[in-house]
Amino acid sequence: MDNLPEPVRVVQLPDGTYAYADHLPVIQPTAAPQVVHQHIHQAPPDRTVQRIALGSGIGAGTVAAGVYFGPLLVGALTAIAANLALLAFLAAVLAWGVVSVVKSVGGSDGKAAAKTLSRARRGRKGK
Repeated sequence: MDNLPEPVRVVQLPDGTYAYADHLPVIQPTAAPQVVHQHIHQAPPDRTVQRIALGSGIGAGTVAAGVYFGPLLVGALTAIAANLALLAFLAAVLAWGVVSVVKSVGGSDGKAAAKTLSRARRGRKGK
């Protein structure tokens, strides 16, 4: 009877799992609580519109369409606004260039034409 192995002891760990006592790692008690650093990379999407829509009785297809096409609409409008801003910038640069060239090349006639052009632009802004 002396050659029999010791009976295996099973213990429950603090996290609720079970382990064999002969395989337990040595856990040193810590005096201070451990600090957990949690990094959140993206906030969950806002579901307020979906909750309101489902509460008012419209179908899930409508909610799905809003969820799918809403961001697409925002992206399309942003792209359109960026294109319009670029075109406005180009128009301002080209107008400045034309006025500068006309002033420098045209002599007195060019200065008069540039003055007329600048007056016309100022008149448009005021309206």
